[in-house]
Amino acid sequence: MTHRYFIEFAFEGTRYHGWQIQKNTRTVQQVLNEACSLLLREPVKLTGCGRTDTGVHARQFFAHFEITREIPAEEREKLVYKLNSFLDSDIAVYNLFPVKPRVHARFSALARTYRYVISRNKDPFRVDRAYYLYGELDVERMNQGAEFLLSVSDFTSFSKVSTDTRTNICRVSAAAWEESGTELVFTIRADRFLRNMVRAIVGTLVDLGTGRITYDGFRQIVASKNRSDAGESVPACGLFLEEVSYADGIRLEHG
Repeated sequence: MTHRYFIEFAFEGTRYHGWQIQKNTRTVQQVLNEACSLLLREPVKLTGCGRTDTGVHARQFFAHFEITREIPAEEREKLVYKLNSFLDSDIAVYNLFPVKPRVHARFSALARTYRYVISRNKDPFRVDRAYYLYGELDVERMNQGAEFLLSVSDFTSFSKVSTDTRTNICRVSAAAWEESGTELVFTIRADRFLRNMVRAIVGTLVDLGTGRITYDGFRQIVASKNRSDAGESVPACGLFLEEVSYADGIRLEHG
């Protein structure tokens, strides 16, 4: 019999080639697999709540794993401390808790929220955490385009081609730009996201904000279901996975 656990953590993605394990590169999944296996003294393979590309950050990320024994609450607390002592400073573990056997970090998630940060001023302290973009942007027009996304179901125009997804249908429940000091922040929430989707959407909305395309042109890009019609993907450094939501009751009551 195995026991399933969720681990909640955050990471600054600059030094990692994304979440998922790849050959000959350093990834967050690889680093955490090794740390958990060492401290739990048995092989651990984490399954993440999604993928992040090279350089993308996560303020909240979940992964599940199974082991052959139960981990008492007191031991779990110590394990979180030991993981944080063992891991580099760009990964922080927040919690470790038991979940019901069929709860899945990726497929049980109800929604995910991403934020993309554009810096209007050159800032040496935001080099890896924001996209520096010079020039005027029409934020009102960008928000008009963002609001249109709430009525869209097929996001093929903003997806990488040749992915292993069965469908490009997503339900976006929130999308808006907000000015915060010298930064411009885009927040988007949906039940699922396609590969490269947020960065492609932001790049196309920036084209709308600079006047490179019109609002009608933006709607036509969405309708075309052709990635080559949309704007260029913005750099990964400005993208943060902010929140992952699950239904109540995924935890084991005795945990």
